[in-house]
Amino acid sequence: MNTAFPQNATTTAASKTGFPFILVTSLFFLWGFSNNLNPILIPHLKKSFTLTTTQSTLVDFAVYIAYFLMALPAGYVMKRFGYKIGIIAGLLFFAIGAFLFIPAANTQSYAFFLVALFVIACGLGFLETAANPYAAALGTPETSTQRLNLAQSFNGLAAALAPVIGARVILTKGYTNEQLNAMTSEAKKIALASEASSVKTPYLILGTVLLLIAFAFALTKLPKIQHKETGRQKSQNIFHAFKHKHLTWAVVAQFFYVGAQVCVFSLFILYATKSASVSEVKAADYLGACGIAFLTGRFLGTFLMKYIKPSNLLAIYAFINILLCIVAIAGHGITTVYAVILICFFMSIMFPTIFALGISDLGGDTEYGSSLVIMSIVGGAVLPQAFGWISDATGNIQLGYIVPLVCFVIVAWFGWRGFKVVNTENKML
Repeated sequence: MNTAFPQNATTTAASKTGFPFILVTSLFFLWGFSNNLNPILIPHLKKSFTLTTTQSTLVDFAVYIAYFLMALPAGYVMKRFGYKIGIIAGLLFFAIGAFLFIPAANTQSYAFFLVALFVIACGLGFLETAANPYAAALGTPETSTQRLNLAQSFNGLAAALAPVIGARVILTKGYTNEQLNAMTSEAKKIALASEASSVKTPYLILGTVLLLIAFAFALTKLPKIQHKETGRQKSQNIFHAFKHKHLTWAVVAQFFYVGAQVCVFSLFILYATKSASVSEVKAADYLGACGIAFLTGRFLGTFLMKYIKPSNLLAIYAFINILLCIVAIAGHGITTVYAVILICFFMSIMFPTIFALGISDLGGDTEYGSSLVIMSIVGGAVLPQAFGWISDATGNIQLGYIVPLVCFVIVAWFGWRGFKVVNTENKML
C-alpha cells in the first residue's frame, strides 16, 4: 500500500486545498534553504574558529539533536491544537533562531552559533512534523506519496540555490590564506573570528521572511484533517505506534538515510576541496549542482512512481548509491565529485518515500508516527560525527564515505522488505 494516510482520513473539498497546498509547500523550500546553508557554515566556521572536521560537524549535531528533542512535543501540539498552530509555532522558533545569528556574530562565539542553530532546528522539527503528513493528506490517499514527493521537490530547489547564494554572501567575505599567514598569531585569531559577522545579513533577511509567512498562515483558513480512531488503530500513546512494524522499520531507515544525506551535503565542500583539489567557492558551485541533481531526481522520481512502486524505486535508488559510494571512496580527482552529485540525484526520493510508506495505515497513530519518523532525523546529528572521526583518524576524508555506504544498505532493505504493512495477525497487507 502506498498511501500516507488511511482511507478514513478526510479533508475538505479538493477544490479548497490548492492554496493551502502551495502555502505548505513553501515551508519545504524554507527549511531546505536553511539546512542547505549548513554546508556553507561548516567550512566558514571551521576556518573562523580553527576547528577540526569532527568539531565542525557540531553544526549538524546542534541541528539534528533539536529534531529529536522537539518531534514529540510537536506531535502533541498537532494532536491537541491542530496542524495550523504547529506550523505557526515552528515558523516563530525558526525566525527567533535566525535573529540569534546577529548576537552570535557580535560575540564571536562558536557556542552561541550552535545555540542559534539549535533554536532554528526546533522550529524545523515543528514544521517537518506538521508539513509532511499535512501535504500528504491534502488530496486522495492513492496519490499521497507522489504529492509528498512533489512538495519535497521544492526542498530540492532550495538545495540547489542555497549553496550558490550562501557561498557568495558568506565564503567570499573574508581573508585569503596569504593575508592570514602574514598576520601575527593574535591578529590572525581576531581576523578569523571577525569573519563570522558575514552571516548576519542573510539570517536577518531569512528571519524577517519567516515572520511574514507566519502572519500569512495566521490569516489563512486551512482544511482540517481528522483521523477516525477505531479498533486496532485507536491512538493510545507513543509506544502504541510502535505496534506497527513498518513504522518501526521506517524510523530505522530514516535515521540512516538522514545521516547519509547530512554526510553528503554538509561535508561536501570539505570533501571536494580534498578529493578534487578545488577551491571552496568552486566546491560550493558543485554543491549547487548537487542541489540541481537532487531537485531533478525529485521531479523524475515523482513521475516514475506512476509506473514503478515507490518501495521498488526506493530500493533501486539505494542500491545504485551503494555503488556510487564505492566510487567516492576509491576514486580520484573530479570523478569523485561527479559520483557524489549522482548520489544526490538518487537520494532525492528517499526522505519523502520512507516517510509516506512509514506512516501508511496508522489511523489514530498518525501524529505520533509522524513524530517518531521526524525524531529519527537525529541520525543527522550522530552519523556525520562518525564520518568526521574516520576522516580525522585516517587523514583521508574519502574514507568517510563508508558511513553513507552502510546507510544506503539499510535504506535498500526498507524498500525491499521493511516497508510492508503487517496487521495484528502478522499478515502482510
